[in-house]
Amino acid sequence: MAYTKSELFSTELQNSAVLFKALGHPARLAILKYLAETRTCITGDIADEIPLGRTTVNQHLKELKDAGLIQGTTEGAKTCYCLDPVNICTLKKIVDKFINEINIPETFKC
Repeated sequence: MAYTKSELFSTELQNSAVLFKALGHPARLAILKYLAETRTCITGDIADEIPLGRTTVNQHLKELKDAGLIQGTTEGAKTCYCLDPVNICTLKKIVDKFINEINIPETFKC
């Protein structure tokens, strides 16, 4: 049976990589920050707030939604987007754990 290279790593690392990949573009970070600052569901055009075209913003929204970091519910012709609070909390824990595991002393020299 053939394995993909990512399957050679633990489920925890695979799941972390999915979330980190979703954070791997400045537009997605800007969208998360914008949704966090508004503290509400956004039914307006998020593309008005991000310096990218509507189609590109929608692609980034899909990546964030697929990673579980945002929620999107359809209301008529529009979609209402907001942060997924449970998964954002999980993301914080994963990042904290990961950073703590690779923590090195300030005196470390390479």
